Amino acid sequence: MSVQDYLDKHMLSRKIEDAVNAAVRAKTSDPVLFISNHMKKAVSSVITKVKARQILDSRGVPTVEVDLFTNKGMFRASVPSGDSSAMYEAVELRDGDKGIYLGNAVTKAVKNINEKISEALVGMDPTVQPQIDQAMIDLDKTEKKCELGANAILAVSIAACRAGAAEKEVPLYKHIADIYGKANSTLPVPAFTVISGGKHSANSLPVQDIMILPTGAGKFEEALQMGSETYHHLKAVITEKYGANGCNVGEDGGFTPDISRQVLLLSLTILIFHMIDECSLPLNSVREGFDIVREAIGRTGYNDKIKIGIGVAATEFCIGTKYDLEFKSPNKSGQNFKSGDDMIQMYKDLCSDYPIASIEDPFDKEDWEHSKRFCSLGLCQVIGDDLLMSNPKRIERAINESACNSLLLKINQIGTVTEAVEVVKMAKDARWGVAVSHRFGETDDSFIADFAVAVGAGQIKAGAPCRGERLTKYNQYLQCNHFLAHQHKSKDESKGLDKAIDEINEIFLQLLRIEQELGDHAVYAGEDWRL
Repeated sequence: MSVQDYLDKHMLSRKIEDAVNAAVRAKTSDPVLFISNHMKKAVSSVITKVKARQILDSRGVPTVEVDLFTNKGMFRASVPSGDSSAMYEAVELRDGDKGIYLGNAVTKAVKNINEKISEALVGMDPTVQPQIDQAMIDLDKTEKKCELGANAILAVSIAACRAGAAEKEVPLYKHIADIYGKANSTLPVPAFTVISGGKHSANSLPVQDIMILPTGAGKFEEALQMGSETYHHLKAVITEKYGANGCNVGEDGGFTPDISRQVLLLSLTILIFHMIDECSLPLNSVREGFDIVREAIGRTGYNDKIKIGIGVAATEFCIGTKYDLEFKSPNKSGQNFKSGDDMIQMYKDLCSDYPIASIEDPFDKEDWEHSKRFCSLGLCQVIGDDLLMSNPKRIERAINESACNSLLLKINQIGTVTEAVEVVKMAKDARWGVAVSHRFGETDDSFIADFAVAVGAGQIKAGAPCRGERLTKYNQYLQCNHFLAHQHKSKDESKGLDKAIDEINEIFLQLLRIEQELGDHAVYAGEDWRL
């Protein structure tokens, strides 16, 4: 075949002429580069290969990372992991060999991607997210993704979503908004974890975390500033009251002062002289947590602009139909088992005494009756986490029974981007709030940041304003118009709070960039955080 025949067969002469004309119209100073890019855009993107590997999450536990290749580039994603029971959620596939990573290795999931999922997706258009996700669901053939593993499927789903955004030459959040069907682009209110308790910390605080929500901020930059300042004032308060050891942090960056021990010593002294009811001790420890957070907020001067949230995770200390607020105490009194009615009264009292805007999982995941009764009081947002597990059937039941009024969405509990979008639609149609959440085993993948913006979630829960794998979620809001390949990553999560201070400075630099880029188009959920 002659050169001319080759040009004619592929219509290259016309395509090259079109590219040259475009370069002339653009008055480009680098015509070769311009023409090259112009020709590249003329070719549709297709998936050419999917390659997975095992990496470690923020807790040192194996998880899945994926590189998805198209004829136009490589797109990476990694997935988090959590401690949920998998009773109602999609299943993380792990090897189970106790001799390797204590049974937590994910080489089976990696193999499924490299050998099965890759073959099924090669040749597909990365912009058709629903078809890509459905192809993997059909390949798995199980309700909870037990065959391929939800960790395998989700990692590929997120990587494909990034490839689709790149093909359309739009930011990731805009591509997800197209999938969602609405152009919301609303920056959510961050629910910063400031005190960690429950089973994820070594202190005696029974509830899992105490959070602050800067609902009174005018923009995300201001909200992040409020969160950071409050966090560091809280460090000072804790140091004064409990000593420097109280400033150790939990898995998601919240401080872990041993509040209960200090309260216990004080209360025992009072008990000796005034014979108080010792059954009030666990409640006093929770109140002490609220008190020191409120003191930190007071030192910032943001009193009316910051609300308090509490993640109870009551399933962790529910025994039968009772709630053991001393479940972490080695010396249980045996008198601190609360009934569901007792818990409702406790929450009512707390909401009366503190600016509590949100309570997450106030009851056991099967205690529908007390969840419904408490939600009907309308005291605050009632978020379903363990109650729902991002499961469409559980969400539908909760909507029908009014068991809660907000969804805590953990994307890895459902397993694909498309299915996550659908459950958000369910919640929004019911006029619920939506909070997009991290997991305790995190990576530096910031996908949930773009997702929360795209679906107009109004809230995001990504831990404390420290630690690289938490900060990257917040960082992404500051650079929404940049592709993730250029995103700053923390390379050392273990250096603690001093390192976090340096990372916070980088956050503000990136905040200024996003403010300049979005200008008047930047919208912060603020007081409309539940809409």
